[in-house]
Amino acid sequence: GVLNDTVGCFPILVSFRDTLQKGVTYFWNFDAVNFPNNTDAITTHADTSHYYNAVGIYKVRLISEDSTTCNIRDTSYITITISDRKVYPSFIAKRVLPCSVNKYTFENTSTTFDGSTFVPTSFVWDYGDGSPKDTTNKLPIRQHTYASLGTYFVTMTVIDPRYCNAPITDTVQILIEPNVKAITQPINDACAPSTFTFKNTSLFGITWLWQFLDSTGTIIGTSTLQEPDFTFTTGGNYKYRLIAFNPNTCNLSDTTEYFTIKIFNKPNALFDYSPIPPEPNVPVKFRNLSTNANSYVWNFGDGAGSKRFEPVHEYNKTGRYKVILYAYNNSICADTAEMFVDVIINPLLDVPNAFTPGKFGTNGVVYVRGFGIEKMEWKIYNRWGELVFKSTNKLNGWDGFYKGKLQAMDVYTYTLDALFVDGQKKQQTGDISLLR
Repeated sequence: GVLNDTVGCFPILVSFRDTLQKGVTYFWNFDAVNFPNNTDAITTHADTSHYYNAVGIYKVRLISEDSTTCNIRDTSYITITISDRKVYPSFIAKRVLPCSVNKYTFENTSTTFDGSTFVPTSFVWDYGDGSPKDTTNKLPIRQHTYASLGTYFVTMTVIDPRYCNAPITDTVQILIEPNVKAITQPINDACAPSTFTFKNTSLFGITWLWQFLDSTGTIIGTSTLQEPDFTFTTGGNYKYRLIAFNPNTCNLSDTTEYFTIKIFNKPNALFDYSPIPPEPNVPVKFRNLSTNANSYVWNFGDGAGSKRFEPVHEYNKTGRYKVILYAYNNSICADTAEMFVDVIINPLLDVPNAFTPGKFGTNGVVYVRGFGIEKMEWKIYNRWGELVFKSTNKLNGWDGFYKGKLQAMDVYTYTLDALFVDGQKKQQTGDISLLR
């Protein structure tokens, strides 16, 4: 006997076997009709194979020989068909609304090489949920309801023996899931240029669409990556949102709100100062030349600083000081500039002899005037010797009040002990007239 009376698609390698396996030598003819006298292969084992590269009906002859037996030889034939009649299985799965019922339709879109029609039992459906298999024709469109959410592999197998490649299967994976939910996170304001990785924490999304818009609402970029990078090159107010898609969910897609991000242009810190060259006991006046900035911090290099736009600073000691300007744009973006400033200070001490408290102007408070003062103690007395004011800092002056009351117009005496930065000491006394 010969195994494998079969239909195959060319080109194909067909295997043959003597099912009795009683011979010693085997003589094979793979096309006994057209070449009846040929011996195409001689084997000492009961199986072999042959490659057919053309369609046709072939008669295969096997002669099994054993010279020790009574009949010595026995012959067997088998007919095989090599065909080009192929089938191409395919189907489309669609969810039926309302999707809360978990019902799908399956449209059979299979085709054949020659457009031939299928017989009523050509297809076997397996819906992947353990339900009974369904043997059908190509039509009608199949429907199936699933009992629960989950992932299912639906298979459709063509079993029509008229086609050389049958049985053959097409498989579609379906996911029955809850509603898709698009979720992303806000991005902190930053300086231009800035590149961000946008986080995607969506639920049940499969594909994505990111949209990036400028202040006019014009889309300036999109991405279908799950977590894209995007660069904002210039300052401005921008928006972005995420759309998540999943055809296996009830709502199919979901869109986040628009998130706003402010991108600020980076400031350019720059300044100069005067006087140049330095003049003795002249405060340094700084000129702010910065751009794209709205707040400033100055470090004068002597432990003092300022947040004014263009400060004036009085140094207390001769020397060279490293001044640093920090320029900010909305406290997000920063730039620095630095410069060495030369200062000349000659120790000097003085006290005005009159002031007018309670009135506007520079004479409303009386101060110690001087340069290069490292330490001081200043005391003011009324005519009865009562101490009405005391200060150890020349920036702290007397406003004419004592115990919450403005003092009478009179002449007040003071004592002043000072230590200069160069080590000199000076004691001074005098009178101050309080005028109204």
